[in-house]
Amino acid sequence: MAQSSATRQADTEAASAVLRPGRAADPVPAAPELALNAEQRTAALVQAQEPEAGEPAEEIAADDVTDGREADTAEELEAKKSQRKLRLILRQCDRVLLMDFDLLAMSDWPDNYQMAAARRSRDLWILSALIAATMFLSGLTGFVPAWIAGGGFGAFVIILLLGVPAIRKVYASAPSYLDLLLRRQRMLRDARKHAEHLEGKEGLIWQCARMADYNPGLRHPRFTDILQLSEQRVLPRYLVRREHVRLYLIYLLEAEKAYGKVQQAFFDGNQRAIDQGWQAAAAEPGSRA
Repeated sequence: MAQSSATRQADTEAASAVLRPGRAADPVPAAPELALNAEQRTAALVQAQEPEAGEPAEEIAADDVTDGREADTAEELEAKKSQRKLRLILRQCDRVLLMDFDLLAMSDWPDNYQMAAARRSRDLWILSALIAATMFLSGLTGFVPAWIAGGGFGAFVIILLLGVPAIRKVYASAPSYLDLLLRRQRMLRDARKHAEHLEGKEGLIWQCARMADYNPGLRHPRFTDILQLSEQRVLPRYLVRREHVRLYLIYLLEAEKAYGKVQQAFFDGNQRAIDQGWQAAAAEPGSRA
């Protein structure tokens, strides 16, 4: 009975814990079962949070792998694009290697001194022929004796024969003025034919201007005119002077230097693609017949 009375008194005190104005609420004693349940809930929450703590690390590792693959893919695409550009340049400018230096350099071109000497010899020959013809015509009109007119006629015939190329080679080793002119024209004609062969239907040197990154000499302003003519496919027609041919030759020599650098860059990029395992960027070997 005493225990039952104590229990009822405790329940009465718990029920009488109410809020009154002017003081704090009476504390409710914690039951042992509630404390135990709180500890179990805390342990369950800790166990539930333990797997979640490992998830960010795995996600970060997966993100790192994904970022690495994306970086490799971007680098492979860039390498593929660069190799395609270099391959196109090599294909468009490969005719640079067909350049005939001796034909375009025209090392046997007659210089101005040879032309002046040959012109002087030609003028003397013409003057001598005119004097002899004047003497002969003067004899026909009676101004001079007949024997002088006959001598003038004979001298005129001999002078004319000395001007014949087959006879002239017998007594003179130097080429005539006409021979030098014909040699210049022939060399210019051969140079234009060779330039036409190099330019083709698409034009050559204006496409080689894309190699200026490997040889800044291709950007020189003196090449502007021939680049425009090459782009218009009319360059060989305008190579009418030796200076034009020499300028064209200088550009081809600069383009040949740049072509070698482009070729080396292509080989290096292809080797790097093979080492990295980038099959898309690596050049495929041609099929054999």
